[in-house]
Amino acid sequence: MTKADITGIAPFFIVKDVPAALSFYRDLLGFDIVFQGPSEDDIFFGIVKRGAAMIFLKAIGVDPVPNHTQDVNKGIARWDAYLHVPDPDALAAEFTSRHVSFFLPLKEGYNKDDGLRGFEVKDADGYLLFFGHHVSDV
Repeated sequence: MTKADITGIAPFFIVKDVPAALSFYRDLLGFDIVFQGPSEDDIFFGIVKRGAAMIFLKAIGVDPVPNHTQDVNKGIARWDAYLHVPDPDALAAEFTSRHVSFFLPLKEGYNKDDGLRGFEVKDADGYLLFFGHHVSDV
């Protein structure tokens, strides 16, 4: 049987304030806001997109629970999303020009333990995003 293509996946983050989260992704990380609503005076859901990456954001009256807070801050499962980036150096330079604070900056070469090259950014609600690629993707 032939497999049908899957062309993307979008994490769904619970956030405190959707307009603030939308601004973070648009202004600092260069995402486009593709939806916010359901109306201009009641924005509790939003979608941001950059390339093939999309993130759904929704405020439901509870605090966000990023992965790093669930593993007792041991850092075992800290990423909330992995965003594949063919050129993490160029993206890191872009983010630097936007004054993005890196949680874990880009380092020289590939991580010897997992073969990854990239960097981490924590969003306005504490979700940790990894931007990069695996050595096998080069």
